Amino acid sequence: MGFFDKLKQGLSKTKTSFDERINDVFSNFRKVDEELLEELEEVLIMSDVGSGTTLEIIDRLRDKIKKENINETEEVKKALKEVIKEILENEDSSLKLETNPAIILVVGVNGVGKTTSIGKIANNLRKNGKKVVIAAADTFRAAAVEQLEIWANRAGCDIVKKEEGTDPASVVYDAIKITKEKNADVLICDTAGRLHNKKYLMDELIKIKKVIDSSMPEASKEVLMVLDATTGQNAIEQVKAFKETVDITGIILTKLDGTAKGGVVLGIVKENNMPIKFIGVGEQIDDMEVFNSEDFVNALLED
Repeated sequence: MGFFDKLKQGLSKTKTSFDERINDVFSNFRKVDEELLEELEEVLIMSDVGSGTTLEIIDRLRDKIKKENINETEEVKKALKEVIKEILENEDSSLKLETNPAIILVVGVNGVGKTTSIGKIANNLRKNGKKVVIAAADTFRAAAVEQLEIWANRAGCDIVKKEEGTDPASVVYDAIKITKEKNADVLICDTAGRLHNKKYLMDELIKIKKVIDSSMPEASKEVLMVLDATTGQNAIEQVKAFKETVDITGIILTKLDGTAKGGVVLGIVKENNMPIKFIGVGEQIDDMEVFNSEDFVNALLED
C-alpha cells in the first residue's frame, strides 16, 4: 500500500465526519448563498478546525465565490478545497537539512508519540540514503532510553545514550561528537516532555540549544514538536505553550488514524503560522511521511 492510500485509510475517521458532513450541506442546498456558508462554517468548527481558522476559510471562500461568480454548489466544494490547500501551502513543510551534519531537535509533552516518531523519522531518512545518529536526551523518564533504543535498532541507526538522570545536554554533546566522527548526515535528539516545572524544562532546552549552537554553529537545525492529533484543539494550545520556550520550526502530527479530529491540522498551521513537517497514520515503522498538503486535502475531501 502506497503512503497516499495509507493516508486515505488513516484519515477515514476524519473523512467520514468531515467529508460526509460537507456533502450533506451541499445535498441540502441548491443555491449558493449566505445560509450555505453558515452551514459550512458550522461543519468546519465541529471538525476541530477552530473558530479563527474557520472564519478565515469562510471569508476566503466568500471572496472566491464573488470573484469567480460561482453559482453551483459543486463548484463551491472545489473552491473550498482550493482555499484549504492555500492555507496549508502557505507554510513550507519541506525539511531543512542542507548541511552535513544537520540536526533535528524533537520536543513535545509525554504520551504524544515522541519516541515512535523519532524511530519512524530516522527510518524515513535512512531509506532516503541518510546516515542517522539518535541522541537519547530524555534522561528523566523511566524506560525512555530503552524504548528509543528499540526504535533506533529497528531503523538501523546508531544511538548515543547515558544512564537515567544524566544531564541531557551532556548526551547531546557526546552525540554531536559521535555524529561528526561517523560522518553521519543527521543527528536526531530526543528531549524530556515533562520535568518538575516549566522553568526547569525551559532551562534544559536552553542548555541543549547552547550545546548545539556552540558545537554545530553552521548546521541546519529543525526543532520539531510532536502533537497527538486525537487531542484536537488542545494540540493548538500545546504549540502556543512550547513556542514560549523554544523556537519551533515545524510539527510532527501523530495518531491521525485514530481520530475524527483531523481538521485540527488546519488550525495548527493557520493559528501558529507553523508547517506540518511529518504526518503519522499507523503503528508500523514506515507509517510516517513528509507532509504533503495536496495529498492531505485530496484524502480529506473527494471531488
